[in-house]
Amino acid sequence: MKFIDKVNIYVEAGKGGDGVVAFRREAYVPKGGPAGGDGGKGGSIIFEATTSLSTLLDFRYHREYKARSGEQGMAKKMHGADAADMILKVPVGTVIYDEDTGKILADLTQDKQHAVIAKGGRGGRGNARFATSRNPAPTICERGEPGEKHNLVCELKLLADVGLVGFPSVGKSTFLSVVTRAKPEIADYHFTTIVPNLGVVQAKDGRSFVMADLPGLIEGASQGKGLGHQFLRHIERCRVIVHVVDMGATEGRDPYDDYVAINKELGEYKYRLLERPQIIIANKMDEPGADENLKAFKEKIGDDIPVFPVIALIHEGVDLPLYAIADLLDKTPSFATEEEEIENSVLYTYESEDEVGFEIHNEGNGYWRVTGAKVERILQMSSLGSDDGVKRFAQKMRNIGLDDALRVAGVQAGDTVAILDFEFEFYE
Repeated sequence: MKFIDKVNIYVEAGKGGDGVVAFRREAYVPKGGPAGGDGGKGGSIIFEATTSLSTLLDFRYHREYKARSGEQGMAKKMHGADAADMILKVPVGTVIYDEDTGKILADLTQDKQHAVIAKGGRGGRGNARFATSRNPAPTICERGEPGEKHNLVCELKLLADVGLVGFPSVGKSTFLSVVTRAKPEIADYHFTTIVPNLGVVQAKDGRSFVMADLPGLIEGASQGKGLGHQFLRHIERCRVIVHVVDMGATEGRDPYDDYVAINKELGEYKYRLLERPQIIIANKMDEPGADENLKAFKEKIGDDIPVFPVIALIHEGVDLPLYAIADLLDKTPSFATEEEEIENSVLYTYESEDEVGFEIHNEGNGYWRVTGAKVERILQMSSLGSDDGVKRFAQKMRNIGLDDALRVAGVQAGDTVAILDFEFEFYE
């Protein structure tokens, strides 16, 4: 199955149902009065994490998701039906961003965890809601509120405890296949691993952890060369980094130079990857010259980082590094990414802010345009088909200060003011 770990999609929640204008005039119903019901709530777009998925492949071929709108209200004060929410399932480890603002809307790290990403619009009120002692028979109602809409970036970041790093063909996939039941593709050429492979390691002392064999690095990966960020994205969540080094130098490179080059790439990535504890697997110790290379390697690296010689192909020496990795995991906390450190940046239930502000734009020749989420929402929910509806809309505009702001901006009597596709003539 093809591995897809980053997709761009568009989501739009359902519009609320419109309220209606209705009156009861049946026989034997004295003073029936206004009886228009409210509209139903629009469906929301909800993302839910699941362990049954491992890729975002479904979103690669279906890029738009729109929830159903609520039903409009009915006579006799009957409420319109609410629309069902649309639930989109994604793999555990998916981070959802707003493409336009770059803000993280949700970080789904647990099975069955869910987040409301686009909230459905509320239903409009029927005329029964507007009856007062001064106006017992109102002819106004509200239209349903539009649902939220977003351009999203969904990014899968693997939830592995341990990340295997190293140049291509140093034996990472072989090591993973030996210590877990994973079956990665293994061949004698560069970039055999072009998708991350996961496996559960069960040490002989009973401890277990998740290990990821991630695509091989090359110099310049932090700038996007080779597999670049496709690799580095998945190591952000790892708590321990395991370097696999070809101590036999079968590719003609110096093992220490390999180690330095990989660390340089990790250090240039933005998530402080070098702060994570490291262990070195000195692989291919059966190759000629491996013992001499290991001795020179240890002299250069010192005693700060443990080095474990292994021959992964024949399972030799693999138990000791597993114990050491488990020991490190026992005392290593999770590392927060930069986005997670920004206060309120990760919202598990996202709700947009109710923006009160508006902007006035002079487009010339006595034509003005007003923009802003609040005024646009008021317009979209106003029923402008009756005089009462227009008066109510004008009163709301005065209540939020738009009249005074237009005068300050220089709007003259007789000028045209537009909000979305609705135009009206300004007068004193």
